[in-house]
Amino acid sequence: MAQGNRKPRILILADEFNPEWPSLPIVAYKYALELARHCDLTIATHVRNRENLEKAQAPLDIVYIDNEYIAAPMFKLARLLRGGEEVGWSTSQIMNYVPYVAFERGVWKRFKPQLKAGEFDIVHRITPMSPTMPSYIAHKSPVPFVIGPLNGALDWPTAFAEEQTREKEGLRKLRDLYKFLPFARSTYDDATCVLTGFSHTRADLKRVPDDRIVMFPEIGFDPAIFHDNGAQPAGQRGGDKVRFMFAGRLVPYKLPELPLHAFAGSDLLRQQHLHILGDGPELSRMQAFIDAHNLQDCVTLEGRKTQAEVADWMRDCDVFVFPSIRELGAGVVIESMACGQHMICVDYGAPGDLTGHGARGDAVRMAPFAQLAEGFRQAMETAVTDRARSAALAQAGRDYAFELFPWAEKGARTGQIYRAILDGDDMQAMAYR
Repeated sequence: MAQGNRKPRILILADEFNPEWPSLPIVAYKYALELARHCDLTIATHVRNRENLEKAQAPLDIVYIDNEYIAAPMFKLARLLRGGEEVGWSTSQIMNYVPYVAFERGVWKRFKPQLKAGEFDIVHRITPMSPTMPSYIAHKSPVPFVIGPLNGALDWPTAFAEEQTREKEGLRKLRDLYKFLPFARSTYDDATCVLTGFSHTRADLKRVPDDRIVMFPEIGFDPAIFHDNGAQPAGQRGGDKVRFMFAGRLVPYKLPELPLHAFAGSDLLRQQHLHILGDGPELSRMQAFIDAHNLQDCVTLEGRKTQAEVADWMRDCDVFVFPSIRELGAGVVIESMACGQHMICVDYGAPGDLTGHGARGDAVRMAPFAQLAEGFRQAMETAVTDRARSAALAQAGRDYAFELFPWAEKGARTGQIYRAILDGDDMQAMAYR
C-alpha cells in the first residue's frame, strides 16, 4: 500500500506501446509518459517495441517480453486473412487472443516474485484496450488490478452493410463469444477498477457494477501540437469562403466520400472549399466521384500528412467534417476541437459523446447514406450562413478539450485514481462527465 507521500509503484501492462506507431501504441506511450510524472512505473511491453522505444530514449523503466514464437506467425496469418492491415479489424483481434494470453503469462512469470513480495502497489493494463481481450493476470494479482481505458462494443449500423463488407468485418458477428473465452469472467470479476471510454463500452460491461467503473476516455492530445493560438475564430479563417476539412484514413467506415456528396448537391457549398487529408483504399472511388461531379475547383485531395501538418490544417480551416459511422475513440475529434474548429460528426459512438450530442458541435443523426449526407449538407450549409453559431460551437468544443483531455490532465487524474484505490476512497470524483 502507498504510504505517506511516496509515489504509488505501478506495474504497467502495455503489449501495444510504441512512440512511432499510430493509434493505440502511441496513445499508450503518451499516456505512460504522463503517468510517470505521478508514479514509479515499470512497463512490461512486447519485444517488437524495443527498437523504437530505445530510439526515443524515454525516461521509463521498460521490461521486454518475448513471445514471438507465437505472436509472429499469428500476425502473419492475420495479415494474410485481412489482405493487409487497413481493414478486417475483427479478424486481427481474433487472431491476437492466443498471443496476448502468452504475453501476460510471460509478464506473470517475470514479475510474480516481485508482486508477491509487495514491490508493486497496483497492476494496470493499458493496452490492449478492447474489452474482448481478457487478462491472464487479473485473477492472479495479489495487488489491485486496474484495466483500461477500455473501448469497444460499438455495433455496425445496419444501414451500412456494404461498408461493413468492404471493411471485411464479417467476423464482427462473433464478437460476443469473447465472454466465454478463458479468463474473460475473472478479468471483470477481479478487477478493482475498470476505466471505460464511452457509453457504448459501458453498456457491454454488464458484469461490472457501477462502483468499479470509472468513465475515462483513452484519447488525449498534446497542446504543444494541437492548439488555436493565433488562429482566427471558426467561420473567419477562409475569408469569404468557409474552409471545410476531413483528416483520417480513407477507409469505408469513415465514409470519407460523404462530404463529396454534400458538396455535389449544394450550390452554396460549391462556393466554399473542402480539403481532404489522408490516403487509403477509398481514394480511387473519391477521385472518380470528384471527376464525375466536376468538383475539382472546390475539393482538393491533399494526401497523407504528418501529425504536425494536420494540426496546421486544423488551424487554417473552419470546420472539421467527420462522417465516420463506427468510431470507437475519435481522438481526431478532440484534436480538432483543441484547434478551435467547428466539428460536424455523426451522433453515434465516441464522436456523439465528445460533442455532447450537439452541445459543442453538430452531431448529425445516424441514417442511411443518402439521408446522412443530406443531414451533413444541411449542417455544413448552416456553418456557412451562420458563422457566429459556428464560432460559438467551436469555442465550446475548445474549452471542453482543454479542460479534460491534455495528456498532463489525464496523467494527473489517473494518479488520483491510484491514490483513491490505495486509500479506499471514492474513485468516481475522477470520472469524465
